[in-house]
Amino acid sequence: MTDTRRRVKLYALNADRQWDDRGTGHVSSCYVERLKGTSLLVRAESDGSLLLESKIQPDTAYQKQQDTLIVWSEGDNFDLALSFQEKAGCDEIWEKICQVQGKDPSVEITQDIVEESEDERFDEMSDSVQPVELPACEMGRLEDISELVNSCLVSQARKDKLAAALESQHYIKKLLNLFRMCEDIENIEGLHHLYEIFKSIFILNKNTLFDTMFADDTIFDVVGCLEYDPSLPQPKKHREYLRELAKFREAIPIKNQDLLAKIHQTYRVQYIQDIVLPTTPTVFEDNLLSTLSSFIFFNKVEIVKLIEEDDKFLTDLFKLLMDDKTPNSKRRDLVLFLKEFCNFSQNLQPPDKDAFYKTLVTLGILPALEITLSIDDQKTKTASIDILTYIVEFSPSVVRDYTLQQANNTEEEQMLLNIVIEQMLRDRDPELGGAVQLMGVLRILLDPESMLASVNKSEKADFLNFFYKHSIQTLIAPLLENTTGEKPLKEDYHTVQLLGLVLELLAFCVEHHTYHIKTCILNKDLLRRILVLMRSTHTFLVLGALRFMRKIIALKDEYYNRYIIKGNLFAPVVDAFLRNNGRYNLLDSAILELFEFIKLEDIKSLCSHVVENYGKILEDVEYVQTFKALKTRYDQHQDKLKERDRVSGSVAVAEAVVPSLLRTRYRREARTPDDEEEMWFNDEDELEDEAPLDSAQPHAHAHAHHALDAIGKIVEKKVCSNTETVNGPSRVLLSTTVASKPTHTDVQVSSPRLLNKGLVDYDGDSDEEEEGGGGGSGGGSSGGSGSADTSEERDAKRPRLA
Repeated sequence: MTDTRRRVKLYALNADRQWDDRGTGHVSSCYVERLKGTSLLVRAESDGSLLLESKIQPDTAYQKQQDTLIVWSEGDNFDLALSFQEKAGCDEIWEKICQVQGKDPSVEITQDIVEESEDERFDEMSDSVQPVELPACEMGRLEDISELVNSCLVSQARKDKLAAALESQHYIKKLLNLFRMCEDIENIEGLHHLYEIFKSIFILNKNTLFDTMFADDTIFDVVGCLEYDPSLPQPKKHREYLRELAKFREAIPIKNQDLLAKIHQTYRVQYIQDIVLPTTPTVFEDNLLSTLSSFIFFNKVEIVKLIEEDDKFLTDLFKLLMDDKTPNSKRRDLVLFLKEFCNFSQNLQPPDKDAFYKTLVTLGILPALEITLSIDDQKTKTASIDILTYIVEFSPSVVRDYTLQQANNTEEEQMLLNIVIEQMLRDRDPELGGAVQLMGVLRILLDPESMLASVNKSEKADFLNFFYKHSIQTLIAPLLENTTGEKPLKEDYHTVQLLGLVLELLAFCVEHHTYHIKTCILNKDLLRRILVLMRSTHTFLVLGALRFMRKIIALKDEYYNRYIIKGNLFAPVVDAFLRNNGRYNLLDSAILELFEFIKLEDIKSLCSHVVENYGKILEDVEYVQTFKALKTRYDQHQDKLKERDRVSGSVAVAEAVVPSLLRTRYRREARTPDDEEEMWFNDEDELEDEAPLDSAQPHAHAHAHHALDAIGKIVEKKVCSNTETVNGPSRVLLSTTVASKPTHTDVQVSSPRLLNKGLVDYDGDSDEEEEGGGGGSGGGSSGGSGSADTSEERDAKRPRLA
């Protein structure tokens, strides 16, 4: 079969500004050596002769029109146009042109032009097309009619002319009369031609023709024409199905005849689109039935508006739906009607859709769903879930507000949110289709990003408080029941699938809720119970439990970290890792990623816990460097801690020694600041010439000796600031040696200016030696009268560190 994707008609603009048909052929793009570039080639359909050879110039303005037309200029006065049979072929050639010129294929023109637009030129070409002359509508001319209709499908201009001719001559009804005649006399050849004719009329995509074809008195004949597909050995029986098997059930009697007719028409046209027409149309037919889809779309919108305008109809429907005496079979029909009603509403614009759902809520759709969700009928339950999904996806706040109103006047078992959770947990479908859908509903309701906050209230805080107070225990109940031991109690496929859904929802809560879910996890020891599932024989459930723990660790919350450490909750993870025995699978990768995250994020508490408790077990893992890197990170932490402790110890000693040194002076009478500044320690060399230090103070001496370098800096920072008085609480005694006899005294420092000269003068003699001679007033010991001392006496009176 010839490929029609590249089938084109070539047009050239003549001197009279009219488009001449240069022939029909197939277009291709390839590199032409003679032209030194990529070119467009069109070869004739009849004999393969070359109709066009045009190099794609980088500066030529190519224009794409009406999805199937490409127009450009060759030189100054030579314009060309390619009219494609299929949109796909036009798109392929257009992409090639744009590729050569370096343009985005989404543009409709590759270069800016100032001349008369090609739209106008093609309009002229369209106007120049002669009207279509239809043959006489006779049984003997059906083959001619079929060929004519098919030939008009090659261009949009011809299709428009054909549609106008069919409409003006009322040709469709004439063709349907021929159909009835052919069927009566069993003219199979004529019926095959009529199938081709009506199939092509659908492709014309004209709403005015559809209005004629889908009228009550013609639609069944149109369906009949489409039953006689030449490729099938026997005709289909679509009319029999629509008339006899498809039964219309009125949940509530519809008195509006226009509404009733519109419902019937929409169903039948939908059947034609979905069943009667080819389910896999050719590329030529693809995307050519958009008007048919639009016809159905606007019908559905009109049906919704007609129902909304009938207040009595909806009121009676909800009254019957909530009546306890209504049988379940009748209630099923009502729910199915509401489902279709909501489905049609998806075609409404947002303002109209908002008004639609407000109407349903006002009439009591949510209390009605509480009843229908609990009915033990699969069709009713499935339809109810669909209705709830429509409402929640459009406006979750409506459901949240209704739920919050139930907090004080409804028992927990009868609350809508708990009914939804209960139905999710009780889904008997082996594939859990309803449970998955309800889990999606809960996820939308619990998503903080869709929650509103106003001046008077916070929807997020109120709803989350409600959920964690009234509903979380219902959600986690099957999880707690199945994890009372060291292994899951039930391992059947249905149970583990259900637990997987619960874990997915809980992981969502951990990621998006903070305080509430944390309180729940810590109070109920929920993580420990979930990690019991790491012993499951179902790998997807093991991964679900691991994913939940990973979500918690990702928060880097120290409350969670301390909970994990205290409960030794890495044990099930390490155990699962060891049982996997190094197999290269998703479980192995997920566990390694968990420990890699701890290392990369430098979560010190968890890193230390893992290394100290499981380092020996995991040190033999050689195929990744994760655990060795964790050990290295742990050692670095420990080294930093030891260094900090050593520095802290030195600082503590210095802080203890400095006040003692300052206090260990001769106790004297009150002195002036200048007198006190005369009393200070000699340099380090003179200290070494004196008598040995008191043997009773070896530890104090050792600390003081090793801390001397730090003492000067500490004195500057801690004492030479704005402090007015230094009063050391420690009572460290320093031994002093005097020529006559040793004494132990405490000296109170009355002025910080004593410290300005530093603890030890390393430049040579002490300040006291620089005074020379009498040394000034206040130079004697207790009771001294201020007489001058000899140098030997001064040396003897200098305090010594002990």
